Amino acid sequence: MPAPKNRQNKRSNALVITEALLIAYTTYIASFFLTYLDIMAAPKVETLIVNVMLITGSALICSLSVGLYEAKLRETFRGIIRRIFVSFALTYFIVEVTTGAFFSTLNMHPYYLPSAISISIVTLVFFRYFTNRLGLLGLGRTRIIVLGAGERASIIEKRMRRDVDRLGFELVGFVPIPGDNREAGIVNEKIIHVKVDERFRTFMIENDIEEIVIACDQRRGTLPVEVLFDCRLRGIEVTDLLDFMERETGQIVVNLMYPSWVIYSNGFHSQNYLRDALDYSLNALMAFCVLFFVWPFMLITALIIYFDDGRRTGTSVLYRQERVGLNGKLFSIMKFRSMRPDAEKDGAKWATKNDSRVTRIGAFIRKYRIDELPQLFNVFKGEMSFIGPRPERPEFVEQLVKEVPYYNQRHNVKPGLAGWAQLNYPYGASVEDSLEKLKFDLYYVKHQSLLLDMLILVRTVEVVLFGKGR
Repeated sequence: MPAPKNRQNKRSNALVITEALLIAYTTYIASFFLTYLDIMAAPKVETLIVNVMLITGSALICSLSVGLYEAKLRETFRGIIRRIFVSFALTYFIVEVTTGAFFSTLNMHPYYLPSAISISIVTLVFFRYFTNRLGLLGLGRTRIIVLGAGERASIIEKRMRRDVDRLGFELVGFVPIPGDNREAGIVNEKIIHVKVDERFRTFMIENDIEEIVIACDQRRGTLPVEVLFDCRLRGIEVTDLLDFMERETGQIVVNLMYPSWVIYSNGFHSQNYLRDALDYSLNALMAFCVLFFVWPFMLITALIIYFDDGRRTGTSVLYRQERVGLNGKLFSIMKFRSMRPDAEKDGAKWATKNDSRVTRIGAFIRKYRIDELPQLFNVFKGEMSFIGPRPERPEFVEQLVKEVPYYNQRHNVKPGLAGWAQLNYPYGASVEDSLEKLKFDLYYVKHQSLLLDMLILVRTVEVVLFGKGR
C-alpha cells in the first residue's frame, strides 16, 4: 500500500513531467512546420535538440517562479492563463539572451522561437483547461478516515473546506470517539458510526482505507491502540492530526501543539554545516547580485519620494525602525518611507489594508515590495537573510509573546526579506493574523533547508510580478 508521505506533491510532479513533454514536443513541431513550409532550412539535429531542451527547461523554471506548479494554487482559470503568458514571456527573454548573446551557434531562424512559444502557450492553455475541468492528474488520491469528530477533528473541516485543499486525499468520513466534544465538533462532514474494535479492520478493507488520522479530543483510555497497531502492521498509515495538517497545508497548527509532539517529531534540526558556514557569504552574494540590477529603481524611488513630500517636509526618503532579529537581538531595519512623516505620532500601530497613513507613492511601492529593497544593506550587515520569518517590531513582539503560544520560537532563525509565511499568508495586521503567520513561520523553522530556501526565493518572483505584496 503506498505511503502518503509527500503525496500532496504527486500532482505537481505529474504536472511538471507532462508539461515538460508537451513543451518539448510543441517546440519540435514548430521546427517541423517551419521546415515543411520552406520558411526555414532544416536545422542540425544537435542544434534543434539543444534549443528544445533550453526552451523546455526555461519554461519549467519560469512556470515554477510564477506559481503554476503550486499544488494548491488559489487562482481562477483566467489567472492561470495570465501566469502562462508571463512564464513564456520570461522564457522568450531568457532563450533570446542565451542564444543571442552567449551561444550564437544555437541561433535558429528568427521565426522559430516566436512560433515555438506561441504553440506551447496554446497547448498548455488547452491542457490546463481540460486538467482542471475533468479533474485529471488527481488519480490515486489517498483514501483516509479520521478517528474523532470533536473539536480537534473540526480543524480539518474548518481549514480544508475547498476541493483544492483536498487534492492529495479523499476524505471518507469522521468516526466519533468517546470523549469527543461533539458540540464544538464536526458539523457538515460525513459522520461514520462504526465501532473501533476487531471488526474495524474489516471496515477498513471493504472501504479501501489507506490512512487513519488520529484527531480525537481524549486519547487516554479511548484510543484503540491494539486496533491501530494491527492496522499499521497491515500497511495502513496512522498519522497524528498535527502531522497530517503540516503535510497537507504547509503549516504547523500552533494552537493544537503539545510538548511531546515537538520533542518526538522530525525536523527542528539546526542548520547543516554547509548551510551554516556559507550563510553570510551566500546571502551577501545574492544581495550584491540583486543590488546590481535594482539600484536604478532604488534611485528613482528615492527621487520620487523626495519630490512627492520629502522636499516639502524635510523628511528622509528612508525609514529606520527597530526590529527583533536572531535570538531576540534588536537591530535597525531600513525601508523606503511609504507613510506620512506623522504616521506614528500617537505611537506604534499595526499596518492595515488601505491604511490612510500610506502615501500615494507608498501604496505602489508597498504593493510591489519596492519599499523593502533597502533591506539589502541589512543583509550586507549580517542582520538579515534573504529567506526567513519577517522581523517584527519589539512593541508588538512583547504583546505577541504573551498572547500567541510559541511565538518566540520564530526568532531561532535569522529574519529574512522573504519567507514561507509571506507566500502562504501575505497579509497580517493583528494578533490573529500573527498567529496564522506563525504557523507557517514554525513550519519554516522546522524544515529549513537550502532546497526550501530556493523554493521560497523562486516563488517570491510570483509575489513581485503579480503585486501580491502588502
